[in-house]
Amino acid sequence: MAATGSAEATVGHGELIEAVDRALTTRGRAILTGPTGSGKSTLAGVVADAAGHRGQTVLRLAPEAADRCIPEGCAAALLAGVPGSVLDGLAGPQRAAIALLRRETDAPRAGRDHVALRLAVVEVLRALAAAEPVLLVVDNAQWLDEESAALLRFALRLTPPEVRLLAAECAPGGAPVAESLCGPDTPVLRVPPLGADEVAELLSRRGLPARLAGRIHQASGGNPRLALALGHSLAEAGDGCAHHADTLPVAGPARAVTGRLLAEAPARVRGTLLLAALAARPTTALLRRAGRPDAEAELAAAERAALVTVAQDGTVEFTAGALPAALAADAGWPERAAGHAALAEAVDDPVQAVRHRALAVDRPDETLAAEITGAAAACRRRGNRALAAELGLLAAERTPVDRPRDELARLVAAAEDAGWSGRADLARRAAEAVLERDATPADRVRARLAVIDAAGQALADLDETFAHAAADAAGDPALLAAVRLRVAWKHNLSDGDPVRSMAAAAEAGELAAAGGDRVAEAMALTVRARMGRILGDPGAEDVLAEALALPAPEVPLGMRNAPQYLAVRHALFDDRLADAREQLMVLLPAVERTGSAEDVFEVLRSLTEVELRGGRCAAGAACARRALRLTIEAGLSPGPAWYVAAMAEYTGGSFTRAAGYARRGVRASEEERDQVFLSRSLHALGLVELATGETVRAVATLRRVAELEAAQQVVDPSVLRWHGELAEALVAVDAPGEAEELLAGVRPAAVELGRAGVVASLDRARGLLLSAGGEPGAAVALLESTAEVFESLGLPWERGRTLLALGRVERRRRRRAPARAALEAAAEVFEAAGALPWAALARESAVGGSGRGTAGRGGAGPGPAAGHGDLTEAEMRLAVLVGQGASNQEAAAKLFLSVKTVEARLTRIYQKLDVRSRSQLATALRRP
Repeated sequence: MAATGSAEATVGHGELIEAVDRALTTRGRAILTGPTGSGKSTLAGVVADAAGHRGQTVLRLAPEAADRCIPEGCAAALLAGVPGSVLDGLAGPQRAAIALLRRETDAPRAGRDHVALRLAVVEVLRALAAAEPVLLVVDNAQWLDEESAALLRFALRLTPPEVRLLAAECAPGGAPVAESLCGPDTPVLRVPPLGADEVAELLSRRGLPARLAGRIHQASGGNPRLALALGHSLAEAGDGCAHHADTLPVAGPARAVTGRLLAEAPARVRGTLLLAALAARPTTALLRRAGRPDAEAELAAAERAALVTVAQDGTVEFTAGALPAALAADAGWPERAAGHAALAEAVDDPVQAVRHRALAVDRPDETLAAEITGAAAACRRRGNRALAAELGLLAAERTPVDRPRDELARLVAAAEDAGWSGRADLARRAAEAVLERDATPADRVRARLAVIDAAGQALADLDETFAHAAADAAGDPALLAAVRLRVAWKHNLSDGDPVRSMAAAAEAGELAAAGGDRVAEAMALTVRARMGRILGDPGAEDVLAEALALPAPEVPLGMRNAPQYLAVRHALFDDRLADAREQLMVLLPAVERTGSAEDVFEVLRSLTEVELRGGRCAAGAACARRALRLTIEAGLSPGPAWYVAAMAEYTGGSFTRAAGYARRGVRASEEERDQVFLSRSLHALGLVELATGETVRAVATLRRVAELEAAQQVVDPSVLRWHGELAEALVAVDAPGEAEELLAGVRPAAVELGRAGVVASLDRARGLLLSAGGEPGAAVALLESTAEVFESLGLPWERGRTLLALGRVERRRRRRAPARAALEAAAEVFEAAGALPWAALARESAVGGSGRGTAGRGGAGPGPAAGHGDLTEAEMRLAVLVGQGASNQEAAAKLFLSVKTVEARLTRIYQKLDVRSRSQLATALRRP
């Protein structure tokens, strides 16, 4: 198995590499196992390269399938890499045996001395080990010929501990060869599949779009080689066919990888696997009823080959979503038709029975087409709009040519179902079919709008679709209103222009009123209210109230764009968390019934934010996981889901994981030119950087947020609350003037609009600014009152952050008892909320902080550098650089400061540490 590159080895496998090193160090032997493409060869190569860099002798052997038929061929290949000087030291018979093995002599094979050959290999390994440790790497151990395997087994039993063995093999069935080489007690380390996050990192390292990570993870099952092959196929085919695992292009390299994976299973199970691939929800019972009486045994063999997993209830799931597509593609039409016919008789669900009957024939049949249309309607009622879209396309395909209007109606319905469910691949397919026919302008508009609706966040490249839809809608106010409404969404999401969005929404509202579409009119008012909120218009609430007064029973354009949902968002912005949560609990079952994946995601996103800010981190994390899973399964744009996951991890999980999610959210939003969630993901990243003390990076990241918000003309500071955090970061990097200017600039708007929570966050930043400016008493008083405000607003996590800042300010004043009391109170608040990383920060601070300083951590602003008086973290970083010999110019460049600022800061450092020179500074820093 050829290596697929170093990226696969390092992404997600750092702990595994360490485990291999430990096994080789302590036991001298280690076995790597895993399916084809899992990265065994690459991992073995990384371990071998590391051993070589440490001065060890590395012997590598990587046989292929054909080598198993060549007696002693693998042993000859291994010894071909041994230096001649080592061979020259062998005794005569041993050297002759090696020469005969390596075909260096014409002596007949019948004259070979097998004992001498075995002893020769032993002596070669001993001689190499006498000079330096030896690592023998046997990759693809399953392809060793029997004679070479026996020779190596003998030699390895007699070699000293300095000879170590790493064997890698893919052994889905039977006794593994590697174990016979290494011994029965050798640690066996299985290469695990990559997670979705790791697939994202893998794609990023190869320059592939991160937004495809969720779909590719689902399709590859975390197999690195298959993930990369699918990534390249998707990048070449375009994102239009990348929205669902079932539609991924399994061709080229991806087809080759799936073929090798499927080849690991015995040929007798192929028919059962094909039936499972064709079934929507395969179970062992279903497969038995469909004509596979030995389904359990055959699936057990497939499970040993890592192709499927079989649950206790008999549910069958493929380990990689691309495998069913590959099985179906490899089978001929007669096999697929027979499989669907058998499944049609075996399934219990009448909808699935109709689907299989439709797929078992390839000829028009109006009776069947009508049944499929009925099944699609049933799916629509159940909320399964994605399956309704698939069935709608099938119904159109089975419609006779003499019924063009029926065919067209079925195609339009399929397009709208696909748009509703976010299936961009099906929406494009149905829309293209509509546009190829003699469709009315109204049908063409509906088809194009479905493509727009299915695109999710990726609206930036649909200008031509918008233009054609507007041209077809000309003269029909209701249709034109629908087009202009989507233009308004695009202006906000992709263009970051709320003013143009509001203007387009106003036009859409007028058109909707003229066309008698009260629902679209309510939607247009909703956009106006949303943009008004962003722009700081106090009348936005009145516009929202007007929208809520209009009827919106069944919202055809999505609940996420309805006034009821915007009311939830406004309640969240206003810190009316109980109201927001109550309304969300009503909306969640409603949107789940409609089958709109984007609507469900949006409700889960808001519910996550409500739970986190309300101090219910575990519940928030559960909602975030549901949102992320839904995004992957439905093929939605991943940027918003990664943002939600980042915030859940930042608040109650892991700062490290939060940073990873935030970075992926930034990349995905940049790729899709989603300005709204680009700001949010950057905000999440800046928050993590501030919490972990990376204040210089936090300033740079949050400044990007500020620039994006300014470009989007955002006035209301409650929509995305970055202002206080940026001010705290500026204080931490010793830029109090800029922090003061920022706070002074945003506070009037927050006060005028009545954003009490925002004002409190600004006061927390001001408290830290006062502390840094030499007014600790005023800082303490302000932070204490701010903590009470957050408590009154029902924001425990924000209260905990404020108590954390208070404790650090008190500690800087050398008031140990008040400092400890505030920090312990903060820890209690965080623990009660389930904010685990914050509780750890508070407990750490309560016992004296960490040696790296605490400035900026947890939004606490400047704190004392451990053991060095009153140095802030910013001063400490500069002191360390200068103490290590950096010039003022070099320090300024590394810290992104001006030379003048460095000089002023150095003066303060000298005063605080009572030193007068760089040499004295270095000495002072070395003192405990």
